[in-house]
Amino acid sequence: MKRLNDINILNLDFGAPAAERDIDHGLKEYFYESESYRKLKEENKFIILGNRGSGKSAIFKILSEYYKSKEAIIIELFPDDYSYEILSKVMIKEDQGSWAKHGAYAAAWKYLLYITVMKKLANKIKNFKTHSKLISLYLRDNHKGVEHSKLDLLISYLKRLEGVKIGPYEAGIKTKQLQSLYKLEEIDALIPEINKICRKKNVVVFIDELDRGWDASEDAKSFISGLFKAAISINQEHSPYLKVLISLRKELYDNIPALYDDAQKVADIFETIDWNEESLFKMITKRIKHSFPSLKEYENETVWGLIFSYILDYRKAKSFNYMIDRTLFRPREIINFCTVAKEKAIEYSQIPIDYQIIADAEFVYSENRTKDIASEYKFQYPGLLKIFELFRGKVYTFERDDLELLCLEIIESFNNDENISGWISALGPKNLIDILWQIGFIRAQAIGNLKAQSRSGSRYLGSHQISNLNLDNIKRFHVHPMFRTYLGMKETRYDK
Repeated sequence: MKRLNDINILNLDFGAPAAERDIDHGLKEYFYESESYRKLKEENKFIILGNRGSGKSAIFKILSEYYKSKEAIIIELFPDDYSYEILSKVMIKEDQGSWAKHGAYAAAWKYLLYITVMKKLANKIKNFKTHSKLISLYLRDNHKGVEHSKLDLLISYLKRLEGVKIGPYEAGIKTKQLQSLYKLEEIDALIPEINKICRKKNVVVFIDELDRGWDASEDAKSFISGLFKAAISINQEHSPYLKVLISLRKELYDNIPALYDDAQKVADIFETIDWNEESLFKMITKRIKHSFPSLKEYENETVWGLIFSYILDYRKAKSFNYMIDRTLFRPREIINFCTVAKEKAIEYSQIPIDYQIIADAEFVYSENRTKDIASEYKFQYPGLLKIFELFRGKVYTFERDDLELLCLEIIESFNNDENISGWISALGPKNLIDILWQIGFIRAQAIGNLKAQSRSGSRYLGSHQISNLNLDNIKRFHVHPMFRTYLGMKETRYDK
């Protein structure tokens, strides 16, 4: 058995919470191959949905490494390549009476993606002219010597559409020009050439972090729904030789009706990331083993017990259960909690990490996560942190009537706050309860058949554990443990 004095807490590294900072740090070695990763890799899934911190970027980073090992050409579009935040400043707004943009964005995205692929192929393949004279001539005549960013290409095509649709042209001319632009006639003859080359040299395009500058406007929805439409079209025409993979936050997807309409036709290409206690435990212990290679062959429970007291003095709870109960089952959360606990353990010069250290770390962790969740939903529900603050110091368990009364008081108190009233003023108490449930702030007491889905010792379930729950049948709620410490909430007798 490994002895504690063989484990130096200073050598423990749970990794960076963000995959883009972790790929060269060790992610390739301790990446946990989840079911979602396997499906994206093996089952022709192209669009991945998940909440912030659920591991979308990590999956993309490892998939990118996988396709590189297969000698595919990789194109990674970063937020600065297509940022809606920048785009929204130069395009005419929907509410200014311009034009419906869903189809226009789809055409512009297809143009951007095809041009980007052609330029990458021409750059990566030796003697490219021998592979496609048509593409070479087109790039020479239209893009040689001009260093357009990818965002410039997107904007330029949108501007061409915008100019025709609202410009001073005769109706017939407008219709002909629009049809040409929407059908991408400029590059239509090149698409078979792209397909021919990609059959010999596969190309995979990754598009991540689409929420940059998201403001929930109709223009923002068109920006993303247009990309989805373009990606679906390209994948249907060219996969598996040319693939476009997209990741998107689940709550943004749920708030864009056009995406839902398109998704119903191609549901088999979507993959939603789901984590549970077992998979998160495997993920975090794999990172511990990476820090201490001599533990590689040990059971996960043993490895965890060398770092954390397996059973806590606090109610004799398992330490991992205690910590995972303070997450929404997202890898970034348990990584962050464990990292803060490790830093506190260094201050205490103590290992294994016991309840006192975990509780000390929880003050930092709870504040971070409360503010992060408020920030995550800042466009759909601005001012959410102010709403959380109205729970400060209260008992964290609520009978339904008491919670509805508090929600009514919250709604009325923000009616004159212009930053919040836009979305909260039209709500009733039940609507606000639904929102607090969906974002993970409250959990519902498990009753009837729901008890079978709750872990032993935990009588409440969150939206991350069960979806589509009818809250009208729930009589008792409590604030999720992740938020309580920061908000200084109190315990009740029947939660002891």
